[in-house]
Amino acid sequence: MKGRSFLFRGCLVFLFFMGSLLNSLARQSDVPPDFSPDLSTPWHSILTHIYFLQSGNYDEAKASIPFLHPGVDSVQARDLAIKLKQAWDARGHIVNFDNVPRDANYLDTVSERQIFAPISHTPGIYVERQPNGQWRYSVNSFDNIEDFYREVFPYGSDLLANLFSERGTVRFFGLYLWQHIGILLMIIVSLLLHKLLTYSFNRLLYQGAHKLGYDKIVRPYLLPVAKPMSWFVVFVFIAVFYPILQLPAQVSFYLSFIFRVLWPLFGIIVFYNLVDVFGLYLESLAGKNESSLDNHVVPLIRKVLRVFVVIVGGLFILQNLDVNITALLAGLSIGGLALALAAQDTLKNLFGSLMIFIDKPFSVGHWITSGDIDGTVEEVGFRSTRVRSFRNSLYYVPNGRLADSTIDNHGLRLFRRFFMHIAVTYDTPPDLIEVFVQGLRKIVEKHPNTRKDFYIIEFNEMGDFSLRIMFYIFFAVPTWPEELRARHEILIEIVRLAEKLGVRFAFPTSTMHMETFPDKKSLTPKYDMNMNEFKQVMEDYFAQKK
Repeated sequence: MKGRSFLFRGCLVFLFFMGSLLNSLARQSDVPPDFSPDLSTPWHSILTHIYFLQSGNYDEAKASIPFLHPGVDSVQARDLAIKLKQAWDARGHIVNFDNVPRDANYLDTVSERQIFAPISHTPGIYVERQPNGQWRYSVNSFDNIEDFYREVFPYGSDLLANLFSERGTVRFFGLYLWQHIGILLMIIVSLLLHKLLTYSFNRLLYQGAHKLGYDKIVRPYLLPVAKPMSWFVVFVFIAVFYPILQLPAQVSFYLSFIFRVLWPLFGIIVFYNLVDVFGLYLESLAGKNESSLDNHVVPLIRKVLRVFVVIVGGLFILQNLDVNITALLAGLSIGGLALALAAQDTLKNLFGSLMIFIDKPFSVGHWITSGDIDGTVEEVGFRSTRVRSFRNSLYYVPNGRLADSTIDNHGLRLFRRFFMHIAVTYDTPPDLIEVFVQGLRKIVEKHPNTRKDFYIIEFNEMGDFSLRIMFYIFFAVPTWPEELRARHEILIEIVRLAEKLGVRFAFPTSTMHMETFPDKKSLTPKYDMNMNEFKQVMEDYFAQKK
């Protein structure tokens, strides 16, 4: 109830304000006193048409004089004069008589003809100098007047406009009684239509989203679209039917200005909210993709689309306000060139971001190395990428630099390499080395996270102080912590196998050989088993592991 009371009081205030404005506008008149029909110049001819169709000076016969031509009867001339005045007033087109030439021999320098169009928005409607020296509306303008009138009064609304007449009616606050009633009815109908359309759009959006399985987007994203859509339709309704009220040209000018701003504005609101719906759809697609980088691209796409909607909507508003968009864009392009030169590093990072999003050389969570940068990717922004180092510090790397540099993506590895040399002492018998190597291979084959189709374990080098066994394997694990766990398990098994076989690991030493002292045993171990016995020890070891 409070909302309805507020709307009712708002309508009354609007009517009072509009009536006061109209009353003040109606009292303004720059028409010279005792003016009589004159066709000697463009100024006199156009003034004859406008002056005698105003309140207090209304005379259709005199107003139609500039339209009279041989073969054109007075009824057709009066009809054209009234239609043109009504259409101009409805669109808020006001003739600026300060710009109308008073030269009887005026020549249009563009067309090099003796013509003049009083309204720039209707260049096809103009006065033309006749052979007898009089200025009249051109016969070629008559069809354009009819077309312009049908454009302003579509869907037969001109029939309603012609039911009312300015003559013989009561007038107050600058308007006739039927115009006040028409304004009040239009406000009431607009409010009712807004309520009905809002309810209808809410139901349609809810039912459509429910059938498609998108219930979660209805309340936060789709329902806010219903009201702007409703107001958009309401203003279209007002724009179509308010010319019926035949308001003064000054008022129609302000109303037309408001409508030309509000239409794109409500369109901006609608599409701005629909961007969120499109963003949810992209998020659902990104959720199906294994690349976590897509989850960071979606918010950026949403922001770009919002900016695009606002910019395009702003251009529509400027175009509706008769701003030269071509000249504006040309000026912005020149300024944009200067700005681009001043901010080329920023633009480089911007295009670097686009290349990263398109090529996807890495994703969030991948371990990458690029020059002195080594760490895990935490976030990919529109200007820079954030990389967490293994010291737990944070790199902020410009995307332009990453796009131009070589990136080693460890996160895309199918397998993680593990390479080392196992050094054993020189006194290890060859048979024991052979059995130890076979045992190392079995350790690899039995581990669940090692690559079985390719590994190299061979005795391949005799070093300065040790016999070196090459141990070259791969782990099939996705993350570094899992790789460290697999390394731990492999190394533990190697140590245990060596301990069981009696293999000693070598380290840098200096050995001095001396004669064995009496009653002292040599420190060099004695191996009194052959290969078969060594193999049996190894088999017993792995049998115990089972």
